[in-house]
Amino acid sequence: MIMRCLSTILLILAAAWVCPAENPKTRIVTSFYPIHVAVLNITAGVPGITVSNMARQVSGCLHDYQLTPDDMKTLETADIFVVNGAGMESFLDKVVKNRKNLKIVDASEGIDLIKTDNVPNPHVWVSMSLHMKQIGNLADGLSKADPGNADAYRKNADAYLAKLDELRKKMNDALKDLKNRDIITFHEAFPYFAKEFGLKIAAVIEREPGSEPDARELARTIDLIRKFKVKVIFTEPQYSAKSAETIARETSAKIYVLDPAVTGPVEADAYLKIMEKNLEVLKTALK
Repeated sequence: MIMRCLSTILLILAAAWVCPAENPKTRIVTSFYPIHVAVLNITAGVPGITVSNMARQVSGCLHDYQLTPDDMKTLETADIFVVNGAGMESFLDKVVKNRKNLKIVDASEGIDLIKTDNVPNPHVWVSMSLHMKQIGNLADGLSKADPGNADAYRKNADAYLAKLDELRKKMNDALKDLKNRDIITFHEAFPYFAKEFGLKIAAVIEREPGSEPDARELARTIDLIRKFKVKVIFTEPQYSAKSAETIARETSAKIYVLDPAVTGPVEADAYLKIMEKNLEVLKTALK
C-alpha cells in the first residue's frame, strides 16, 4: 500500500515536472484613450498578451497629467508602455526613472510636429494621415518589443490601416469643396486635422482646456469672428461649452461639437466611428 502511494506521488511530481507552466502573458499598458484604441486593433486576437489603459477617461488629453498611485501600480506590472509621445506624456521621464527595464513604444516617433513658441503640439492622432503613421510606428515598436508576435501585429496593423485609409479618402472627398473654411475651435486639439482637410483655424477659445479665457481674450476672439465672418464655433464633448456660448451670443455664430477622440467606448472601431461623426458634423456646419 505504501509503495503504491509512493508510486502515485512520484507520478504526480513527474507530471508536474514535464508539463511546462502556463506561459506568462505580455502585459501592454497604454497611456490614454486614442492610443488604447489603436493598440486594441493591432493586438486583436494575438495570444499571450493583455492590454490595459492607464489614465481614466475623465482625464481627456493628458495636459499636465499627474501620475496617481494607481497609475504607478499599473505600470509596475507592465512589460510594454505605449505612449502618444510628442510631449503629451510629460510624466514619462518619471516612469522611465522608476522602471528602467520597461519597454517604451512611442507612437509619434519621426513625425513632423506643429510647434507654437517652439513647443510641439501633441495632438497628432486627430489627423487621419498622421494617425496612420502612428499605427505604423506602433506596429513596429510592438514587434521589436515582442518579436514573437511581430507577424500578427503587422497583419492587424495592415488591416486597420486599410480601414483608416478608406475613411480618410472619404473625408477628403467630402470636405474638398467646402465653401466655409474658417473655424473657431475649443482648444489646440485640431491644428493637424485642420491642416489635413484644408480648414483655417481663426482662433482658439481655450489654449489649455479648463482655463477659461479672460474678458480681453473673449473680446479678441469675438473681433476675429466678425473680421473673418466665421459662422461656426466647434466645442468638444469632453469640456464645458460655457465660453463658446458667451461668444456665440455676441456673434450669432452657431455651435457644433467636434470630437478629438480622447474619450469614448473601449471598442476597436471607436476611432473610426468618432471620425465618421466628425465628418457629418463638418458637412452640416460648413455647407
